[in-house]
Amino acid sequence: MAFHPGTLPDLKGNVFIVTGGNSGIGYDTVAHLAEHGAHVYMCARSPEKGHSSHRQHQENTPHFLALETALHGLVNNAGIMAMPFEMAKDGREAQWQTNYLAHWVLTKHLLPLMLQIAKTLHPGSVRIVNLTSSGHLGAPKGGISFKDLSPKDSGPWARYEQNKLANILHGKILHKAYGPGSPSARNVESEIWVSPVHPGLVETNLATSVGDSSSGMICAFSVLHMFRLMWLADKGSWTSFFCTASRDIKAQQSGTYLKVFRRFGELRWQSSMANDGKLVEMLEG
Repeated sequence: MAFHPGTLPDLKGNVFIVTGGNSGIGYDTVAHLAEHGAHVYMCARSPEKGHSSHRQHQENTPHFLALETALHGLVNNAGIMAMPFEMAKDGREAQWQTNYLAHWVLTKHLLPLMLQIAKTLHPGSVRIVNLTSSGHLGAPKGGISFKDLSPKDSGPWARYEQNKLANILHGKILHKAYGPGSPSARNVESEIWVSPVHPGLVETNLATSVGDSSSGMICAFSVLHMFRLMWLADKGSWTSFFCTASRDIKAQQSGTYLKVFRRFGELRWQSSMANDGKLVEMLEG
């Protein structure tokens, strides 16, 4: 697909939220949206990281506001990868909470505002993007361990792959409820386009900060870097803001697993589990 950030339209007056916007893919997503005139809220895991990145963005563009009454796009970008088993303070496994559950909660709270603004705009003006990964192809048998969503014995990569599958299924749930042809779109004329996206093999701190139990994968990342088989974070962000703001995305692409670019050997397709209606229903419930 021929796409370049320079083809994005003028986004003046549009408002976006990007989680994990203080570094990596999220940082460049924020930068490109802001460069095109958008007001961008950048979410970070700590005030220190957020303030530091905010200062860097301000050196390049002044497009930040403190309060909004509209939201045109949400990019659920933040994540951690293959970290050792850890329980968060509220009793849930850290990867599941960071990569999936936190974004589910944030999206749920923001949906009323997004649906409200969608009523006043033409279809496709309001969008949600979920960052997932081709790593979902390695999700455990059955897809998601609903009996134990904090499986300590499954290993850090199995937990991560389960998270990434959940990100795709979450996108399909949102598309089913609010996408083109959904009950919401038909009954209240409020339509949201949703995109679960794979950014590609990207060189970010996420890829270089995996847990000690993943030394083999760290070695693999080093080899990929040596042979220049990984995108820099900027190129890795292109799929995100294509789905967030490009005029070239189509209604029929809503709810589908998307990737704009791929390197040699990268998988573009999604697993059968990502299209499993029963899994979608179980996660939705």
